[in-house]
Amino acid sequence: MENAIKVITPYWYSGTWVFDDAAVDLVREPFVSGVPAMINVLVGEIPDARDGFRLTFSHLAFPGHQRKLDWLREEGGGHWYRSEEDDMEGWLCPALFKYFEEAPPELFVRADGTF
Repeated sequence: MENAIKVITPYWYSGTWVFDDAAVDLVREPFVSGVPAMINVLVGEIPDARDGFRLTFSHLAFPGHQRKLDWLREEGGGHWYRSEEDDMEGWLCPALFKYFEEAPPELFVRADGTF
C-alpha cells in the first residue's frame, strides 16, 4: 500500500521555489504558474523558509492541514488547483504524477519549518 501522506522539502533557487526528490528522480523541480505565490502565503510565518521547509501533502484530509486545494482543470499536461481561502490558483506540472496516478480532486497541504 502506498503512503497517503507525502513530504517534500522545497527551497528557493534561481528566483523560484524548487524541490528535490531522489525517490522519484526529481532535482530542482520548479513550482511555476501561481504556485510560488501560494507557497509564499503558506510559509509566511516560517523563519528562513527559503533555506528549506517541509511541505506535507495528501489527497486525503489530515490533521493540521493548512489549505485545501480544489482541482479546476487540466492544461498542458498539468493541472490547475484553487485555494478558496486565499483566492489563488496554481498549476501543478506533470511531476504531480510521480506522486499520484491521476490528478486528485482535492489536495491538502501543510508547510512547516524543516527542524
